[in-house]
Amino acid sequence: MEKKSRIKSYGASPLRRIVAGFILIIIAGTLLLMLPAASASGKSTDAATAAFTSVSATCVTGLVRVDTALHWSFFGQAVILSMIQLGGVGFMSVTVMLLSVIRHKVTLSERLTLANSFGVGKIGGIMELVRKIVFGTLIFELAGAVILSIRFIPKFGFFHGLWMSIFHSVSAFCNAGFDILGNVGGEFSSMSALGEDPTVLLTLSALIVIGGIGFVVWNDIYGKIRYGKRIGVYSRLVLTVTLSLMIIGTLGFFAAEHDNPQTLGGMSFGGKIVSSVFHSATTRTAGFAAADLGQTREITKFMFLFLMFVGGSSGSTAGGIKTATLAVLAAAIISVMRGKRNTVIMKRTIPQETVRQALALAMIQLSITLAAVSVLIGQGIPLMESLFECVSASATVGLSLSVTPVLPIASEICIMLLMFIGRLGILTLAYAMKRRASDSSANFEYASVDISVG
Repeated sequence: MEKKSRIKSYGASPLRRIVAGFILIIIAGTLLLMLPAASASGKSTDAATAAFTSVSATCVTGLVRVDTALHWSFFGQAVILSMIQLGGVGFMSVTVMLLSVIRHKVTLSERLTLANSFGVGKIGGIMELVRKIVFGTLIFELAGAVILSIRFIPKFGFFHGLWMSIFHSVSAFCNAGFDILGNVGGEFSSMSALGEDPTVLLTLSALIVIGGIGFVVWNDIYGKIRYGKRIGVYSRLVLTVTLSLMIIGTLGFFAAEHDNPQTLGGMSFGGKIVSSVFHSATTRTAGFAAADLGQTREITKFMFLFLMFVGGSSGSTAGGIKTATLAVLAAAIISVMRGKRNTVIMKRTIPQETVRQALALAMIQLSITLAAVSVLIGQGIPLMESLFECVSASATVGLSLSVTPVLPIASEICIMLLMFIGRLGILTLAYAMKRRASDSSANFEYASVDISVG
């Protein structure tokens, strides 16, 4: 009994550590961004703006009250980038790697925290996975920076171009959506000044997708390439759904906007294709924009809402309800329509508990988002803008219809909470449900009753 209690306490501690760690990063980031040295003007930034930016960066969202390039100094941008890296890859992975370097023994509790933060159900081999994640992150971000530097260094000079390459590579890989191009295309212009640049946009798209498929999928792909191992069902499912959503997003954006003079209408055919691919990738929780989203057609905005709500994959730098959740819900609906008892994906039966968890997570995220929408509407923000802003925040996307800088204080606090919950709350709830489901004290049933539905 004593051993069982100790194991259960280990299960609770990692979740508290993850939440506490993110809160500490947000507080530290807020204080650093309030320093005069962090702003381009040399004046101290108000606490509200610093806190909002810190939450957005740590939760890898990308919603901003002030333009990152125009408001923040190099020091301020470096603080933001550090929070993005810690929030995206995970502060625990960085901490544990540092402990390993100084040959500190990693405890069971620390291993459980890592497993929870990466969406891994077991702690066996977790240290090896962390090493692969840290090493892989550095490789991808470095490769992205090198490719981006081919365009940025000739355009902006060596040091400034190099910094821009590093910043945007890390921001894209971590699905953060922060950019420092405001002094090129204007305030809050994001990537619109580079709307037809295939090198930049396709590199960012690749980084976004790689960062968003999840570290477990990386590990499976690595095992396939290195040892010829079979890629697991989960990883194959993630890759299939990710590719499908990318194709749907690309074709949908192109079809809806190819003749819109405010978005793609004035571009060459190649530019339209590149921009469509980019926007399909970035709506999957990255938050960059190469066109004025406020000028897109209503059908495009609704498609973006769907893509943002789904987001990336479990254990990744992305947010949303996740691709596997969508797949499980779709498979469950199909099984009900076909009159089948079991939910089947890729010739594998999905446990009913997993189906219930997927439904609960999707409904909770939807409910929280709609509750926040009602707050924004109540403060005078139009329906579409409110819906877009709240879905973007809860799915940690960062796309906006230009209402973030003018949000009233109550709406601003609401968006900050959505970003935090989107990055941590649903994850924590998922593992809390799994722990409770495995508790033998909950394994009893009441008498059943038949209720008509539909």
